[in-house]
Amino acid sequence: VQLVESGGGLVQPGGSLRLSCAASGFTFSTSAMNWYRQAQGKAREWVARISAPLGSTVYADSVKGRFTISRDNAKNTVYLQMNSLKPEDTAVYYCKYAAYWGQGTQVTVSS
Repeated sequence: VQLVESGGGLVQPGGSLRLSCAASGFTFSTSAMNWYRQAQGKAREWVARISAPLGSTVYADSVKGRFTISRDNAKNTVYLQMNSLKPEDTAVYYCKYAAYWGQGTQVTVSS
């Protein structure tokens, strides 16, 4: 199993970013996927989940209405569209499948 996140960076408050997680080594189209994040000095927290094959979604209250998780089964990729970003969204973002984690991508929201 391999999960590779990308798309992080520095963005101003109110801005947007789209994270990607390219997956391999398992049957992606039938696998639920999750995004988590970990801010410096804090515990890792769950952000969003997308089921398979129906693609139903669930979000943490802290991101509901601002973040959107989606998937492209043809590309074995899960996305996290992040809008209206706040400084408190600053964290390393990870995708997760079962017990497997990606390496993470840093998102920094600052003016």
